[in-house]
Amino acid sequence: MAAEDDQVLVLEVTGHAVGGEAIARDASGRVVFVEGALPGEQVRAAITEQRRDFARARLVEVRRAAPGRVEPPCPELARGCGGCDLQHLAAGSQAALKAAVVGDALRRTAEVHEPVVRVAPPLPAAGYRTSVRAAVRAGRAGYRRRRSHEPVPVESCLVAHPLVEELLVEGRFGEAEEVTIRVGAATGDRLVLASPTASGVSVPDGVLVVGRDELRRGRRAHIHEEVSGRRLRVSARSFFQSSQVGAEALVAAVRDAAGVGASPVVGGSPGEPIIDAYAGVGLFAATVGAGLDRPVVALEWSRSSVDDARHNLRGLPARVLRTDVARWEPQAASLVIADPSRAGLGRSAVAVLAATGAPRLVLVSCDAGALGRDIRLLLQAGYALGDVLVVDLFPHTHHVEVVCRLDR
Repeated sequence: MAAEDDQVLVLEVTGHAVGGEAIARDASGRVVFVEGALPGEQVRAAITEQRRDFARARLVEVRRAAPGRVEPPCPELARGCGGCDLQHLAAGSQAALKAAVVGDALRRTAEVHEPVVRVAPPLPAAGYRTSVRAAVRAGRAGYRRRRSHEPVPVESCLVAHPLVEELLVEGRFGEAEEVTIRVGAATGDRLVLASPTASGVSVPDGVLVVGRDELRRGRRAHIHEEVSGRRLRVSARSFFQSSQVGAEALVAAVRDAAGVGASPVVGGSPGEPIIDAYAGVGLFAATVGAGLDRPVVALEWSRSSVDDARHNLRGLPARVLRTDVARWEPQAASLVIADPSRAGLGRSAVAVLAATGAPRLVLVSCDAGALGRDIRLLLQAGYALGDVLVVDLFPHTHHVEVVCRLDR
């Protein structure tokens, strides 16, 4: 590493950070986060932010490329779109990079000595997203520039499902400032949620359009999606996975971790339920839970998601409770499935879920940093880490999805 001038450095890239930037060190040993670089590369990078303990830099030149480096396949990236930040790495190499990030978080934060991180079979790297949120400028939808609030209208989208891409590119969104486009890949349902209002929105016939102001006044709007043979209602404000193929893959991974179809680890009396924590619209309760001969208790705070879960779990031995998991009064359970938000479980929720005495806990995490913190807490609570599986739900981005099995 040698400085070429005060602001441009030659750096050896050694790793990849949770937030999507590459990791290098300058001559003093200070960490430099380099956007757009890859582990194993030598790069020239211009410093853009100086802190006492670290710096950030912009990639200027790749002097020695990593084996997986490619030209980004989507032209919108060159026009300023910040929607995908890993297109410079070949799609077939992205999951391995994410597995390395997860392994590093488990070593550093959870203090797992030699974590074994597996990678699930690859999912489609194009046309997969059935839900996108886009900014609107002058009626046109697009994504924001990287680390900016500036909207960039797009003429195509590599990762959007064709039913989404048509609306994203050809739709006109009137007075909206932001839109969420959600479709059912298996059903063909399409919905546009415009914020703050749907006034002036123009999209093809058959697309359900609703303004956020209308939802506040009590209007209901939803689509349906099919996952693992179950038809699920997903309302405009409810959380759901970003793609139908991703939801299928995640259900398969959670089912495998829970032991459904093999020898599931369930304890206590047959009446002890499965806990589906952060249940959303009931995805795991309706699919994985239905494969086990146990009742299900689904815990969810979002009112919209609770209403959907109650609809989706009709006819099953399931109860849906609107509650904050961290404040729920724990009961004895045979299995816990937890799929928290990006912030993770945290100390209070780990204490609650551990107090169920469940012999197995399946944790679904969408942030490697939060995963490391949660696994450390769960190990302290008496669980042992088993299988760790990266399911690449978000090709061409740094985002990860991880399914972990933990046993007492």
